[in-house]
This record gives sequence, C-alpha cells and structure tokens, in this order.
Amino acid sequence: MFKNSNNQSNSGRQSHNVKLKIVFFASVLLLLSGCAKNIDLRQQAKENKAQERKNISSMRGAVDLEEKNTDSTETSNIQIGEPIKILFVGDMMFDRHIREAVGKYGNGDYNYTLEPLKEKLSEYDLVVGNLEGPITNNKSVSVNTKLGEGKNFVFTFDPSVAKVLAENNIKLVNLGNNHILNQGAKGIEQTKKYLEEAGVEYSDESSTLVRDFGGIKVGFVNYNYSVPDSTDTVIKNIKSVREQSDIVIISPHWGTEYKTGDPGVSIRALAHRFIDAGADAVIGTHPHVVQMSEEYQGKKIYYSLGNFIFDQYFQKETMAGLGVEVVINPDRTMEYNEVKFEMTKRGQTIFKVEP
Repeated sequence: MFKNSNNQSNSGRQSHNVKLKIVFFASVLLLLSGCAKNIDLRQQAKENKAQERKNISSMRGAVDLEEKNTDSTETSNIQIGEPIKILFVGDMMFDRHIREAVGKYGNGDYNYTLEPLKEKLSEYDLVVGNLEGPITNNKSVSVNTKLGEGKNFVFTFDPSVAKVLAENNIKLVNLGNNHILNQGAKGIEQTKKYLEEAGVEYSDESSTLVRDFGGIKVGFVNYNYSVPDSTDTVIKNIKSVREQSDIVIISPHWGTEYKTGDPGVSIRALAHRFIDAGADAVIGTHPHVVQMSEEYQGKKIYYSLGNFIFDQYFQKETMAGLGVEVVINPDRTMEYNEVKFEMTKRGQTIFKVEP
C-alpha cells in the first residue's frame, strides 16, 4: 500500500514540473515576442521619421521651385512685352571751362552739369553718350587755356565723373574717339577702371557690347575715324553682333567738325555700308553740330547729334545738341523721337525751349 502511495506522489511531482516548464517557456516566448514587437515598433518609428523628413524635404523643394517659377514668371511678365527706350546723346567733355564752372557754380560736384536733365534721363532703360576724353587722376592742362593753344585740346576728366555718369543713367559710353588717347595708354586703363567701378559699360572700335533687355538683345558697335583702316574691322563687328542680337546699333565717330547739314558723300556712303552689313540704326557724333538724318533701306541714320556737355560757346550751332530716343517694340520694330538740348555758359545742359 505504501508503495502505491509513493508512485502516485512521484507522478504528481512530475506532472507539476512539466506544467512549470510549459509556463516558463510560454513566458519566455511572450517576453521575446514583446521585445521583437518593441524592436519592430522602434524600427518602424525610425522609418516613419525618415519618411516624414523626406516628405518635408520634398515639400520644401516643391515650394522653393514654385517660388522660383513664380519669380521668373513675374520678372518675365514685367519685362517681356514692354517697349525698350534708349536715349542717345552727343559729345561729353568735362574738362576746360566745364571743370571751372563745376568748381565755381556746382561746389565741385559734376552732377551740377546734368542737374536740369536728371529726372528726364532716369526715365530711360539706358542712356548712351560719347565720352570725349579719358577719366584719370592727372591734373588738367586745358584749364585757363585759350582757343587755339595746343593744351586747349588735351583733356582729362576728374575720377568722380564716372560715378556722375552712372547716377544720371548714362551707363554706356563710346570710347572710340579722337580724344580718348589724350593721356596715353595709361589714361585709357584708368578710364576703364573708373567706369567699371561705377557700373558704366563702354565700347570702342575694337570691342562690342550686347545687352539683353527683357528678352530683346541689342548689340552696340562703335566706329572711330581716327583709327586707320578700321572700316573692315567694324564691318566684321557688325556682322558678328548681328548673329548675337535682335537689334544692332552703331555709333560712329566721324565726319567734318562744325559742318552742319549734309555730312558729305563719303560719310553717307559709309553709313550705307554699315546698314548693308546688318546695322539697324546709325547714330553718329564728332562734328560738334547737329547734322541731317535720313532713311536708307528702311533704317534710320543720324549723322551727328552735336554736343551734349561741352564748352564751345563761340557759335549757336555748337551750343545746341540733339538727343535721339530709340523705342524698340516687342515685335522688334523701331520708333524714333527727338529731344533738343542747349548748353549754357555756366556749364550746364538744359532742354532747349523753342521760340
């Protein structure tokens, strides 16, 4: 009897041990499952954050792109479809009596010379003029000289002139003329340095310029009669710029000084060659007086605009100047308007009042 009781007891213990093992393994499996689940959740959280960052980055990129596209469209809408207005003026000389007048009446500020025109000049997309001499830090030798003296025709302009040009919207000047070498090669180097620092562009017989006005490219070419055998080079320049531009305008420095009216057969023939080579307009300087204008092959030619800032007070013709407004429409057609100027003996340029 006692033997049967012990067997039953051992059997109960074994059964209990099995149950404990099952509970233990189940607990372990549950724990491992929970850990695995936590690992999966952490991994998923990381992946979600990464995706969120990716989505935010994509959204920012889309916003940036949209803003860029909006800016580009707005800029294009403002510029494209509007006429371009460029004003061409004649010879500008800031030495000799002009220098004296600025010191006497303008407190040394060369803005004085253009003060009556400043508001009008600001209305244009660009003002172009012939800079009749170099800008250097050299001392003037033409001040207080008399007409006919050798030094009377040797110019240097104060370094502040470059900034004055920019402040009055004269941001493109022609350097191809017979006075640009008055201070030698170093004078030209200084001139270009001062202009570049002031934000004024320039061209001469050996260099050209193409500017983009809201999708319309305008090419500027210069011709200088005082450079021997330069005609063929200028013709090549016109053809080259023609390939890069919608409109080509050449500003020749040429002709006979103080000759009014018809510039002469040779000058007219040269102007026609420029048109035949691809120029859309010819707007000249140098004679110091206003000369005739004409059309050739449907293109406009102004042979001389006369003076714009100068001290030639010995005759009324040299005290008068012409400004030519060139209007370039979106369809690339061109219109012209004229503005008349007058130079006073106090060194200022004003609008000419017709009687």
